[in-house]
Amino acid sequence: MLSSDFSPEKPLHTGHRQRLRARFLTAGAEALPDYELLELLLFSAIPMRDVKPLARRLLTHFHGLKGVVQAKAESLKSFGVSDGVIVLLGVVAATHIHLAKREIINKPVLGSWQKILDYCYAAMGHETQEQLRLLFLNRKNRLLAEEVQQRGTLDQTAIYVREVIRRALELGAGALIMVHNHPSGDPTPSKSDITVTREVAAAAQTLGIVLHDHIIIGDGCHSSFKELGLL
Repeated sequence: MLSSDFSPEKPLHTGHRQRLRARFLTAGAEALPDYELLELLLFSAIPMRDVKPLARRLLTHFHGLKGVVQAKAESLKSFGVSDGVIVLLGVVAATHIHLAKREIINKPVLGSWQKILDYCYAAMGHETQEQLRLLFLNRKNRLLAEEVQQRGTLDQTAIYVREVIRRALELGAGALIMVHNHPSGDPTPSKSDITVTREVAAAAQTLGIVLHDHIIIGDGCHSSFKELGLL
């Protein structure tokens, strides 16, 4: 049974939505607390109800605005929100990832490192399962393609290395960057991470392909094998 936060309520106080929109237009997003920013989003999906209680409950349950926007559809559904809200939040998350990716496609990657990190955080920072992404670069270090190569712990070294190198050759890549996430939030490389990375680097080198880095994404933080002296 859903709480009263999800059921029809008395009409909104006159002009509340208009006043909130006006504050956003005049003062900007920085002037609004997270629950009011979320209210503005929810207005589109819930046109006839006070959404402040729902906004506050969502922020508490999913640990902040980032958690709400990046929440999986199943989690939102089990929380009791409508399909309209789920679609709205999904579109916001997908737009963020899409725009971050546009910032790095066909551009010199090594000169846009922060944008690479921004994209990786957007695409992988909310994943609850380990996910490996490979960024394939041409000889000028421009991004050719990025793909999810594997899900789960990186412990099947032989299969993993072969597949990485095979795909790099198919694309004609001259270099690559490995990126994966640690759902625990701690980006410290594991022994398996180190072993696999060194085997990929060695195999790639024999074919004239450079492994620039292996980035591990944690909870709002990351580690770089290159910076740690592991490559």
